[in-house]
Amino acid sequence: MIMDDTGNDRPATEQKGSIAYVILVCLVAALGGLLFGYDTGVISGAIGPLEIRFELDAAGVGWVASCALVGCMFGAAFAGIVSDRLGRKKVLIVSAVLFLVSAFGTAFPRDLIMFVIFRFIGGLGVGAASMTSPMYIAEIAPARIRGRMVSVNQFAIVSGFLVVYFVNYIIGGYGVGLDRRAAAEHTARYGTTLDVNDISTFITKRAPEIDPNEVEAFLGEQGRGLQSETVVAFMKEQRKEIRKLDVELAGYGIDSWIVHRAWRWMFGSESLPAVLLLLLAFFVPESPRWLTKQKRESEAMAILSRVNGREFAKSELSEIKDAIAGESGSLRQLFHPGMRIVLAIGIALAVLQQVTGINAVLYYATEIFKNLGYGTEDALLQTVVIGVVNIGFTVVAIWMVDRLGRRPLMIIGSAGMGITLLMLGLAFCFEQSGYWVLMLVLGYVACFALSLGPVVWVVLSEIFPTRIRGRAMAIATVILWIACFAVSQTFPMMDKNPWLVDKFNHGFSFWVYAVFCAVTLVFVWRFLPETKGKTLEEIEKHWQR
Repeated sequence: MIMDDTGNDRPATEQKGSIAYVILVCLVAALGGLLFGYDTGVISGAIGPLEIRFELDAAGVGWVASCALVGCMFGAAFAGIVSDRLGRKKVLIVSAVLFLVSAFGTAFPRDLIMFVIFRFIGGLGVGAASMTSPMYIAEIAPARIRGRMVSVNQFAIVSGFLVVYFVNYIIGGYGVGLDRRAAAEHTARYGTTLDVNDISTFITKRAPEIDPNEVEAFLGEQGRGLQSETVVAFMKEQRKEIRKLDVELAGYGIDSWIVHRAWRWMFGSESLPAVLLLLLAFFVPESPRWLTKQKRESEAMAILSRVNGREFAKSELSEIKDAIAGESGSLRQLFHPGMRIVLAIGIALAVLQQVTGINAVLYYATEIFKNLGYGTEDALLQTVVIGVVNIGFTVVAIWMVDRLGRRPLMIIGSAGMGITLLMLGLAFCFEQSGYWVLMLVLGYVACFALSLGPVVWVVLSEIFPTRIRGRAMAIATVILWIACFAVSQTFPMMDKNPWLVDKFNHGFSFWVYAVFCAVTLVFVWRFLPETKGKTLEEIEKHWQR
């Protein structure tokens, strides 16, 4: 036992701090990251059914996929102000509530407008959590493991993607089974072979003015059991509702469970992790740096002591107080000499993380694999594989970020992303398919997970001054979500553009993202300093010098 300043016996472990305590607190905060991944990744499995259910064109598909990102922008902006005034912990609790409301609202919308509104509400939660979770972790974790702890948040994000991909696969597989069973029952009852998936795929990829004879030719053997007037009636119905899978043949209907119900279960499943975050967030402490800024130094000291041990906590608290005393508390501080570069680097990294195309792949993975010739069930399974690779290489990044450093990981990763995107574009352009194309997609995701995915959030959580960290990080995060929105909105417009498809066969967008990977490599090489192993106060002094 060791005597503390009051003469009481204290365990020796308290002098060293508790890593287990830090990890547990960071894991709770990282649940915000998990919901970030879950909420943004769920659209991957749902976008196809939503496109058919709500009769969406290319711009509509982009809007449905990216409307939540508009909420992310506002969520990040307001979270910065709220977290600086009311604390990081309260923002995590509010985020959980927003996630929960969105989960129920998107599962049971009356129409497309209500769906978009509740996706926007979920986006508010994502934006708030995306900024607050890494900032909170950075402010509570010791410098020696801060990179790894902030990277745990990215691990949680990709875990959210993996979990929701798996959930989508289970729900989608169940729905495909139900639809196939309905088609089989139709065959047994009426003697007509019918594959709902084949017919719907043919219909939805063509213009409304399809010649009914073309449908008969497509059906082949199946068409011989149909009277021509039945096909004509079928096509007239499809001209009215071209993207619905309520296929009616000879007056007998087959309802697609995937189109009408599967996506509701996909969105509703988010309520489970949202409830978990809401409950656990009440039990984590407030950020010691925020508490110090609020003159609640005894509370800050208690938390720092538990994290680093009492002796080290004293010197750390002194450094925090000195740093805060030298800060103006105004965003104008970012425009002072030596600090302007901080804001420029933060904004540039936020934009580059997104315009290198990761969310085009993660949000539209199912549709990308369908373009390669995979069926719905197989495409959903491939997204699960993407999630596994994403999470695996994020673990590698967590292990390496405090050993190898921030700069080397980002340089290696952006180079790998650019090469795989270039080859992926060529594969689409020359209409190649097979597992080697899947390997290119996985290679791209692996390079991102090793570098820009976790490391950008680590750097953003480190580089801004304590007194205005919330608001400054909010600026960078809002810009990040604007870039994400632009990518998510424009990808289907490029991917479905008739001229681009005719010339490049879905490969053009990947080359655009490859160019930005090259820009990222040059920017990191030229402008990003290494922050490995430095306290937040040491990083701040570096910019001031």
